[in-house]
Amino acid sequence: MPASNSDIVPDSEHRGLVARLPQNLRDLAMLARFDRPIGWWLLFWPCVWGVWLAGAGWQVALLGWLLLGAIAMRGAGCVYNDIVDADLDRKVARTASRPVASGRVSKKRAWAWLLALCLVGLAVLLQLRALAQIVALASLALVAAYPFMKRITWWPQAWLGLVFTWGLLVGWTQLRADNWDALAAMYIGAALWVIGYDTIYALQDREDDALVGIRSSALRMGGFVKGGVALCYGGAVALWALAFWLYRADWIALLALIPAAGHLAWQIATLDESDPDNPLARFRSNRWAGALVAAACFVVGNA
Repeated sequence: MPASNSDIVPDSEHRGLVARLPQNLRDLAMLARFDRPIGWWLLFWPCVWGVWLAGAGWQVALLGWLLLGAIAMRGAGCVYNDIVDADLDRKVARTASRPVASGRVSKKRAWAWLLALCLVGLAVLLQLRALAQIVALASLALVAAYPFMKRITWWPQAWLGLVFTWGLLVGWTQLRADNWDALAAMYIGAALWVIGYDTIYALQDREDDALVGIRSSALRMGGFVKGGVALCYGGAVALWALAFWLYRADWIALLALIPAAGHLAWQIATLDESDPDNPLARFRSNRWAGALVAAACFVVGNA
């Protein structure tokens, strides 16, 4: 069955690849957002930060497992979110065609798909040492609560910041269990980064969200979105610099953050709320911001 326009959401990155799948597989792929890899990149990069800042070298095998975990658990989170949010998604133009909201995938089938993805996550979990396993499992309560945050707070992006950067803690505790002050500064900075980029993402839905009662930082900031994102990004860079300093008191090490800081500044300077395509492009560019921070972590941790 060929893909219809209603089957492919506007921000899909791999329309051609997804469209070639049989309808049943296409629906499951879209339910797990496999057509939008930016999500698992943003989940994966903090894992890399934790591993590389820990100072144990490249750790290619470990990063391979964490990448698999990021893809599977981001997919599982999206499936869970769509099950919980099906009624709300039907009221928002950008999300009305999602598989569960549109009725193409039943909730029973979605739960089965969620279980399958969690089993992949379990396989990854079993590759970690006990401390990292405990840390990883501790995130489940945050993940379970996230879909409800947009109903009770104007800052669901702050909750997402705690969830989407948890891999930083997992990567670090897999390799070491010290320098908690540096790790805390890095984690809080990462959470601010998420608030910033997800506020940019939420700009796409401001009108629909206001109509159906969904809360977001983009709505809360009103006309101060650009300044609000700048504060988040500025705070993130400052806290990452503090983390590097606490880890290694060397002014030269802080220079490693300049490329990432420059990229985030470019996002703010070029953000155009009036252009429908601009916020999505700036949001997606955070895969490169994450890579630049990862490079900085490798330099500081291993040079």
